Amino acid sequence: MSAAPPATASDPDRPAAVILAVQLQTVSDKEFASSLKELERLGKTLGLRVVGRVTQKRRGPEGAHVVGEGKLKELAEYTGGRGFVPGYSPLGREEDESTDEDTDEFPDTEESQRPRAVTVLVDQDLSPTQMRNLERATEAEVLDRSMVILSIFQRHARTREAKIQVEIARLLYMAPRLREANAGSERQRGGVGGKGAGESALELGRRATRDRIAELRRNLVVVKREADTQRNRRSTSTTQTVALVGYTNAGKSRLMRELTNDAMYVADQLFATLDTTVRILMPETRPRILVSDTVGFIKALPHDLVASFRSTLEEAREANLHLHMVDASDAACQNQYEVTRQALTEIAAADHPRLLILNKIDLVNDERRAALALEFPDAVQMSAHSPTDVEHLHHLNQSFIERDM
Repeated sequence: MSAAPPATASDPDRPAAVILAVQLQTVSDKEFASSLKELERLGKTLGLRVVGRVTQKRRGPEGAHVVGEGKLKELAEYTGGRGFVPGYSPLGREEDESTDEDTDEFPDTEESQRPRAVTVLVDQDLSPTQMRNLERATEAEVLDRSMVILSIFQRHARTREAKIQVEIARLLYMAPRLREANAGSERQRGGVGGKGAGESALELGRRATRDRIAELRRNLVVVKREADTQRNRRSTSTTQTVALVGYTNAGKSRLMRELTNDAMYVADQLFATLDTTVRILMPETRPRILVSDTVGFIKALPHDLVASFRSTLEEAREANLHLHMVDASDAACQNQYEVTRQALTEIAAADHPRLLILNKIDLVNDERRAALALEFPDAVQMSAHSPTDVEHLHHLNQSFIERDM
């Protein structure tokens, strides 16, 4: 993925993209709308400008082209592709099951006036066959949800550990999608100077990928050992740790900055922070409290990416207290809360002592605040932009640590 650098929402020079999504019968309209909005924000983080959506209700996400022939033609109008190619799909001709679509944010325009989309963002994971078929029909770059997230992680990785972890996840994603560079080419000859007895280009590519993953994993062991040594040095009887956890863009980095008076990077982007940052809670307390900012979670986060970031999330597993942050202004905050809880379960950290924080409460009206108070009765409602709220949270952290000692 070679998208342009992130830009402002009004920048017309960003490459155009179109979203393709299937709404299953088990998914509510609210959940579907939230997922589309999130994918659009992911695209924006990659520097893309979403100019349209093509959606369809179907019984399942299966099918050679994901959607039916009519919707595929509509998608191709955004990209300048040919649409449905008769006889190409290995699963045969597909028919539309619904004409339902989302057009509120993207009203119809004349095709000559519509920006040509160079990328198709698909709100699900695709099989290699589905991706190949969509690329052929649209003549555009096709990124499924996992590839979008991987591309963002690859762009935002800064430390050696994060770069290695992302590269492993990317290779694991790409491995089953390798195909013959020259279908029908002769197999490589064996013998002296050969590349293996009868190995095809595809087999060579897969072997090279396996070797590279093995090399990266060996490097990661060394890096993790160094990180564990640093973590053990911080774990003393006079030092306690508080970990910020939560959905991506819940405001963890902003709160980290306010709690520690540190000028760390803060951006209104998904996955702006990938590397664990540890700072001292300020004003400094006795015992000293360290605050760690961890990578955010997201719906349908690729499994290999979760697995590769387990070492980074060790900070959360070893912490004395979790500050579980939720974006109160997001209509899908309940789902985001559950996604984080599930992710913490996967790293054996779900039962840690925690303080639930409903952040960005300044963006919520009084009626919504009352509803959130009933839904999350033990949560702290606050805004990371409010010095009073931050000071109150500082005292809560200190009180918990002192009580727990």
